[in-house]
Amino acid sequence: MSEAEVRKALLARDHAPGDVEEAVAGLRRDRYLDDPGLAARFARSRLEHHGQGQRRIRQTLRKKGVVGPIIEAGIRLAQAEVSEGEALERLAVRYWTQRRRQPPDRRLRSLWAFLLRRGYPADLVHQRLRALWPRWSDALEGLEPREDE
Repeated sequence: MSEAEVRKALLARDHAPGDVEEAVAGLRRDRYLDDPGLAARFARSRLEHHGQGQRRIRQTLRKKGVVGPIIEAGIRLAQAEVSEGEALERLAVRYWTQRRRQPPDRRLRSLWAFLLRRGYPADLVHQRLRALWPRWSDALEGLEPREDE
């Protein structure tokens, strides 16, 4: 759990704010709470085992109440250990083989959208999909992420 999640849980149980801060400080001091470590472990796990890209990881950590600089440091540490491009490729190949009945151009466009929803950067998605399936890469022409992605 993040510090923010512990704070929220304790406040929801009607503990006094001062007591909550004291408890959080004690847990942090005793290393039971470690947002930087949480961010790095979470990012590495999501990248390596859950097929999620940095945008999705960032969003989830924000929901957990982890602050921006800690999130960015955690993602950098995870990416030093696990290649986001290789994780994307593993996920893409699995998706591709599971949808053999779809025409390749349609499958590639669907895969592009799927990978963006998983939080991978659009430029990395384009680059890796073009490298994996160059024969159908023209299906990616004109695909751009929406402004909010």
